[in-house]
Amino acid sequence: MKLKNLFLAPFILLLIISACQNNDYSPKPKAYFRIEFPKKQYAEFNQPVPFNFEYPTYASIEQDKSRDAHKDWYNLHFKQFNGFLHLTYYDVSGKGEYDEMVEDARKLAFKHTIKATAIDQKVINYPDRRVYGIYYAIEGNTASSVQFFLTDSAKHYFRGALYFNERPQYDSIEPVVKFIKKDIDKMISTFKWKN
Repeated sequence: MKLKNLFLAPFILLLIISACQNNDYSPKPKAYFRIEFPKKQYAEFNQPVPFNFEYPTYASIEQDKSRDAHKDWYNLHFKQFNGFLHLTYYDVSGKGEYDEMVEDARKLAFKHTIKATAIDQKVINYPDRRVYGIYYAIEGNTASSVQFFLTDSAKHYFRGALYFNERPQYDSIEPVVKFIKKDIDKMISTFKWKN
């Protein structure tokens, strides 16, 4: 019996040594923090401006204080997600100016083509409220994930663009973008011109 154990000992030792020297290591992928989404609740934005809409209560509306801001520009600040929906409004004085603004919206959305994996366009059409426009859903590692404009095709033009104060990594912010897109959809579906 001892001779058998003596013969097996080097074999077991060799097996243990060879098993310990396996250099086939594959690291685990990076993980992201769990995101707690707030309950969807909305309030009416009703300032002395030519439009109103509903916005999520977990976001705050702030007057745009940038140097070139106009009086009717606002930011919808999603503090929890470190993001902003920049909202700009212009009075339209004629067809030429209207056409130029629509083209600028298209150019600003397609400026992200370099990094975008897809840019989907959806027509916005609420004739009962005279609200028309285009919604751009931009996928990929781009600075902006959603852009849109609304107009009455005569004298009002309203534009929105969603940005995050983070380096764009679409796979990490995708759940947040999907969550905020529902709020943007709500904003657009409740949007009205006051005159």
